[in-house]
Amino acid sequence: MNRYKVMLVDDEEDVAQAIMKKMSWEEMGFETPKYAHNGLEALELSEEYRPDIVMTDIQMPYMDGMELSRNLRKLYPNIRIIIFSGYDEFEYAKEAIRLEAEEYILKPIDADELKGVFSRVHEALDRDLDEKLNVEKLENYYMDSLPLLQEDFFASLVDGRIAEDRIGKLLSDYRIELHGPYYLIAIVHISTSSVPEGMNPVLLSVSVRKLLEERMDPKWGCKFFSYLGSTVMLAQLESEKDASAFTDDCDRLCRLAESMCKASVTIGIGSIEKNLSEIRASYQGARDAVSYRVLYGHTKAININEISPMEKETESAENADSLTDVFKKMKMADKATVEEAARKYIESSLDGQGSIQNYRFMVMELVSELYKFVRNNQLEVNEVFDMNTDVYAKVQQLERNELSNWFCATCVRMHELIDDKRSGNTRSFVTKAQEYVADHFDDQDLSIDFICNYLGVSSAYFSTVFKKETGKTFVGYLTDYRMEKAEKMLVETDEKTYIIAQRVGYSDPNYFSYVFKKQFGVSPSKYKAGKE
Repeated sequence: MNRYKVMLVDDEEDVAQAIMKKMSWEEMGFETPKYAHNGLEALELSEEYRPDIVMTDIQMPYMDGMELSRNLRKLYPNIRIIIFSGYDEFEYAKEAIRLEAEEYILKPIDADELKGVFSRVHEALDRDLDEKLNVEKLENYYMDSLPLLQEDFFASLVDGRIAEDRIGKLLSDYRIELHGPYYLIAIVHISTSSVPEGMNPVLLSVSVRKLLEERMDPKWGCKFFSYLGSTVMLAQLESEKDASAFTDDCDRLCRLAESMCKASVTIGIGSIEKNLSEIRASYQGARDAVSYRVLYGHTKAININEISPMEKETESAENADSLTDVFKKMKMADKATVEEAARKYIESSLDGQGSIQNYRFMVMELVSELYKFVRNNQLEVNEVFDMNTDVYAKVQQLERNELSNWFCATCVRMHELIDDKRSGNTRSFVTKAQEYVADHFDDQDLSIDFICNYLGVSSAYFSTVFKKETGKTFVGYLTDYRMEKAEKMLVETDEKTYIIAQRVGYSDPNYFSYVFKKQFGVSPSKYKAGKE
């Protein structure tokens, strides 16, 4: 039996506890419910818990059940909502219908009635899951959704095999509408280590692709195709600034795929290009972005321009497969792996040299590629090479072991510089966010969306990096900062509680008191009295 997550939301804890005790949750196919005291708390908890079903009261402080339901619908379109209330009013019932709530139940709640409601919702969730994973339906969809000519066109486009002057004609011939004016590529990677039992990985990939096609915002004008075993999206943007919003949409879909398809999905997003003839560069960037899942984790969108804006591979580096592997490891692997890859490359390169002239040409080309890599990653040349010597002349005089040691040392040095630069960029915008909080913590509109717009990054990337650097979510950090300021004001000033609430960014004094008590264990007034 499939097991689903439930959240109960009611400011009357004894009511929620009674409901939890009335039901045999595990026997019915549910996890033991999580409990939230009000809508705001439920909204915060849902981000971490991601419930399949939310059962909520209507009348609650800070955020009522209807507003909570609207917010949950916006964030998690597939969530099932059950509304229960002591108010038998037509307007509430009508709003519940508009919100597509599964049930509208009146208090007091009968145990048999509630069991029937949850049984029906469980069956509905099972049907949705079966539809997504039904082998026959997926096979039919797979055959119907892969028009051969369009697939071949997109594959050739990202592979750089279509001349610029032929793109327009082929778009017309294959009835593909691409108007831009900006384009980017996103690669959808599905982890093969977390495929549901009994599910064919290929069919799971189709299920995820179908979900993306259905749920991706139409404003991006995405074209989907398969290339080298992955689903690829070609998106169209109105401006370069839209990249952050596109990244956030992809991040939301990664979470949705985990919930609906039971798949661990990472979406890598490449650079923005003005011309379709240059879309290959965006594809290469998206491929690199997917590789960064080893650093930033799965089930999220990763934008190459956010995590590593300085990187842009050269054409010659892409053509040298083994050297490309060394370059990638310099950006992503640890020191020992970089050294191993560098030595292997030198050994394989030297084995194929039949004369001293070939050896010298190989060494000159190697130094040239290193110089290009340094420039394209915006590193300082003098931090990598000794500028007081002729590097070309020096390296050509090195013996086999000396060349291997020199190349390893150079690669390790570049690896360290790239890592330092990446860490510096990350710390820079985390520091900016912290400084903004320090200057604007009293702003009632301050939120994660606001700070991401201010910094010009997607909330997906910002949330990941901020928690990694500080150990807290941005909302948690902001709340802690405001509570520290409030505590200080309570002790050092004679201001009323509602004034202090406004001064630390809370428009509702009651909610401020609720958060303060949650943080310190007592209300603001009792805290102040205790300190006095």
